[in-house]
Amino acid sequence: MQRTVVINVVGLTKGLIGEHTPCIRAFADQESVSSFKPAFPAVTCTSQSTYLTGKDASNHGIVANGWYDREAAEVKFWKQSNHIVKGEKIWDRLRRENPDFTCAKVFWWYNMYSSADWSVTPRPIYPADGRKVFDVHTQPMSLREEMKNDLGDFPFPSFWGPAAGIKSSQWIAESAKWIEEKEQPTLNLVYLPHLDYCLQQYGPDAPEIKPDLKAIDKIVGELIDFYKQRDVQVILLSEYGISKVDKAIHLNREFRKRGWIQVKDELGLETLDCGGCRVFAVADHQVAHIYLNDQSIRAEVLDLLNNIEGIEEVRISSDEWSEGIATERGGDFIAVAEINAWFTYYYWEDNALAPDFARCVDIHRKPGYDPVELFLDPDLSFPKAKIAAFLLKKKIGMRGLLDVIPLDASLVKGSHGRDKVPESEQPVFIGRDASSVISAQSVYEAIISSVRGGED
Repeated sequence: MQRTVVINVVGLTKGLIGEHTPCIRAFADQESVSSFKPAFPAVTCTSQSTYLTGKDASNHGIVANGWYDREAAEVKFWKQSNHIVKGEKIWDRLRRENPDFTCAKVFWWYNMYSSADWSVTPRPIYPADGRKVFDVHTQPMSLREEMKNDLGDFPFPSFWGPAAGIKSSQWIAESAKWIEEKEQPTLNLVYLPHLDYCLQQYGPDAPEIKPDLKAIDKIVGELIDFYKQRDVQVILLSEYGISKVDKAIHLNREFRKRGWIQVKDELGLETLDCGGCRVFAVADHQVAHIYLNDQSIRAEVLDLLNNIEGIEEVRISSDEWSEGIATERGGDFIAVAEINAWFTYYYWEDNALAPDFARCVDIHRKPGYDPVELFLDPDLSFPKAKIAAFLLKKKIGMRGLLDVIPLDASLVKGSHGRDKVPESEQPVFIGRDASSVISAQSVYEAIISSVRGGED
């Protein structure tokens, strides 16, 4: 077996490899590069599940980063149990072929309770007093304290939110090296999210992304050198590219105009009552999943979707994935935005009635993905002072609301999710077997080929 590391540089495309990424460019020149049509939807959880099973969503069931659970009548985003992903995983197949095979899974998603040998993933602690304590979850559990003792605490605020930045990717890279030095896994899966932040904030062509390209290139270059010195085969991979956007589509507001949305007054603010809606949308970047609780309006909903500005196409879930787990999870319709548009989860008509979590970084409570969480509200006079006051309250045991996120969807300049994108916005595979990668599913076999040492 050839020991292999797969470094997932989120958002990397051929169009971004150039003067600001000299390390990645040099590696690409030494190896070979393939761009390919992304998984559908082209979002993190779907893409990674496709790479690690060799199947599409109709088989592994991961239709998005989150979806509506019809039985629980709840929208669930960013769940973490690996049991949610159906099908045999790449590490199980390789271990079945060779019992000596081992695998480390460093911050790839659905990382809890997998059968990989070692795993590290973000996982806050939620004490009963309402606090949120930043932490990680590891398997074996003993890795958690050992790793933090050597590397320090994971810089959670830099992983997502207005403070998102290079520190989280740096820590993840160091944790991957840490596992390599102690365990020497046959396959190491490493997730570096940094580019995702700036590309969504500014767009793929903005001059503001140049420092971020240089920052992630430095980390990737150090990882390449580190693994090469240890005779580990390196693969660089991405999940999707980012498209420039200038239009936000508020599907739930359109449904509300027609009386199809039910909201609940909670202490003077509005929350979406999903189980009581006749129809509603779960937004996930440039794709929205439409759930009908009232099939009598099916034709009306479809007609409306086909006439909303910014929607390029509407797919029928059962046609896209056939009957099965993906259709059960994915809703009745799948709306795909035009290349310059994306979907919000917004359902309120008056910002004064928006729920309290709308102005917070709250990835689990919101009934959809919210990239506006990357921004501080420009209308706040002293946002850093407000954050400092919140942290002080937290330190002395008081509760508070860190409501610093704006409600202005126009701030977002980059998005993803479509599978029909130009080559310059397609994900890439860089490595010895790049020529064999012609689809998201074929990444799976290319990784297996690398571990086998190029043997079929």
